[in-house]
Amino acid sequence: MLSFVLPGQTANPRQAIEQARDAERIGHCGIVVSERWESKESASVLGALAATTDRVTLVAGMTHFTTRHPLVQAGMAQTLQMLSDDRFVLGYGRGVPSHFPSLGIRVLDHHGMADHVKIIRKLWAGETVRYHGPAGDYPEMQLAMGYERPPPIIIGAITPESLRLGGGHFDGVALHPFLTVEGAARSITLVKDAARAAGRDPDAIRIYASVVTAPDTLPPDQRMDMVEARAVSYFMHSAIGGALVAANGWDSDPVRRLVEAGLAKLEFEQGTILSKRARLAAASDLVPPAWIADAAALGSPAQCVERLQEYRDAGVHHIILHGSTPAQQAVLFDVLEESEKKERTS
Repeated sequence: MLSFVLPGQTANPRQAIEQARDAERIGHCGIVVSERWESKESASVLGALAATTDRVTLVAGMTHFTTRHPLVQAGMAQTLQMLSDDRFVLGYGRGVPSHFPSLGIRVLDHHGMADHVKIIRKLWAGETVRYHGPAGDYPEMQLAMGYERPPPIIIGAITPESLRLGGGHFDGVALHPFLTVEGAARSITLVKDAARAAGRDPDAIRIYASVVTAPDTLPPDQRMDMVEARAVSYFMHSAIGGALVAANGWDSDPVRRLVEAGLAKLEFEQGTILSKRARLAAASDLVPPAWIADAAALGSPAQCVERLQEYRDAGVHHIILHGSTPAQQAVLFDVLEESEKKERTS
């Protein structure tokens, strides 16, 4: 299993160091850092974690295609791969593209995203890139040196189109939080079918599932922040919420009501973390309880582990625990260790 560090917005990115150390100590195989420019810029945080961890995989989950020049992005990822002794994974996502034009950030179509990845790989291979197309205009660029062990590239995907893009062009696909087990299984089928159509080995595409996890050993107020408020933070965006309800086969009316509440502006507007989380929590009654129950790992530690295993049985290779911190997830590893002991003695 992997775990997010610094889940959500944070005013103290140094906490990532202790959380990453907790993850290594507890037994996680990797840690994931989501990018927020104000306090969780990927290169900065992952560079610190590369120097303060020894074993865990370090995943950028997710950066964006056009917020860095391809040469800068390729150099950032290659440097992190070197710093971490080849433990880095470069993750891309679309973010909130509806907001990007107002920031002056270009939004790529799927052809542009596929070409962007090809450009990055060519730069790592030491090639000179001359490109004009949907990914941009690059008359001539190259890194001063390539790297023979470049990092894998994964993409966060929800829609059928993005899942097919992942299967056709990426090394792995990260499924979005609040995707049900059945929704995950359908998504994996789309990824594998696209890989086959592209002449790739479908079993070589690694599937990551981000699962919001909150065992009942945590206080109710923490659970509200980790689960219900976090659910609102996704469903309040029409593109993300609409894609999730379509993937899960849910009614779209709750998403429509959340979008109409105008909460999406919280993503980028200034304000204290506590005030934003309070507003998200206050809107949590707009999210059907069944959505939370069906698409998160909740209840006793044993029940959480059981739900996580359901995702593994559906074809997921890597579970990314989200919402809770690594230290709060230690009780899950206690359950797993006890289960292993029983198996050895039976």
